[in-house]
Amino acid sequence: MSTTTEKKPRLTTSAMIASIAGEGQRVKAAPFGKALVELAQERKDIVGLTADLAKYTDLHLFAQAQPERFFQMGMAEQLLMAAAGGMAKEGFVPFATTYAVFGTRRAYDFVHQVIAEENLNVKMCCALPGLTTGYGPSHQATEDLALMRGIPGLTIVDPCDALDTEQAVPQIAAHQGPVYMRLLRGNVPLVLDEYDYKFELGKAKVLRGGRDVLVISSGFMTMRSLEVADQLKADNVDVAVLHVPTIKPLDEQTILAEVARPGRLVVVAENHSVVGGLGEAVAGLLLRSGTVPKAFRQVALPDAFLDAGALPTLHERYGISASAMSQQIKSWL
Repeated sequence: MSTTTEKKPRLTTSAMIASIAGEGQRVKAAPFGKALVELAQERKDIVGLTADLAKYTDLHLFAQAQPERFFQMGMAEQLLMAAAGGMAKEGFVPFATTYAVFGTRRAYDFVHQVIAEENLNVKMCCALPGLTTGYGPSHQATEDLALMRGIPGLTIVDPCDALDTEQAVPQIAAHQGPVYMRLLRGNVPLVLDEYDYKFELGKAKVLRGGRDVLVISSGFMTMRSLEVADQLKADNVDVAVLHVPTIKPLDEQTILAEVARPGRLVVVAENHSVVGGLGEAVAGLLLRSGTVPKAFRQVALPDAFLDAGALPTLHERYGISASAMSQQIKSWL
């Protein structure tokens, strides 16, 4: 047992604080918290609220910089969303943080009725989306996109990395209306700076071209897709990657233009249940538009309650590691 631990130290990392960064990968610490602190220096209407999770959503940096604009609501996510809605009515731009399971499952009616129905200017930034914790179904928000996509008028953002996250913060603040952003916190991987990338709310971006496979991805699965593209290059498989950081509204024009290019297998990769996320959003778009790709497949989490454990093990088990995704794509070609 001790020998195994020495060889694979990542597997013993706490399930709650584990990073999605690979060993030796470049990271930036707390990109959300730092970006919000910088934005709040320019905009006096920015306030921050959390449900007893400032440290675990990087909002503690905002609390230290702007204590008079920080509100600790305690373990009461319904109150968190209701208070954020009330502050938005008074002209503030509230950034409300908690874990995604609590912000969606527990506070859903308050998001729906208090915030979204009145189109209030609340920015909900929720950590531990999908399979980014090993704490099991109580903390794994594997269905958050399905829930939130069903709310009219709600903008949904799923950043890939630190660059995506820090650039998204001022743009979602400038957007008029409610926003749900999946939050990467702590030491967040940095990959998109190598692709001359800039986040634009509502826009999908082609990160690399490829003749054989088109991977349409969001969140950290874009990072995985880029890794897969490098791996499959050795097998003479040319993989294009289209990053879709805004889940709702979809950049339909860009997606349809890329899918319309002939002869490519289309794969949607997401850190979410196979039900109700980006995959079904893209599939619905293709059906409605009459666009038929060579073949359409999904890399996603199963429609199931997932196990607890170490993230590298779980990502491999559920098919969202780079190695598992590479093997799956090769089997489809």
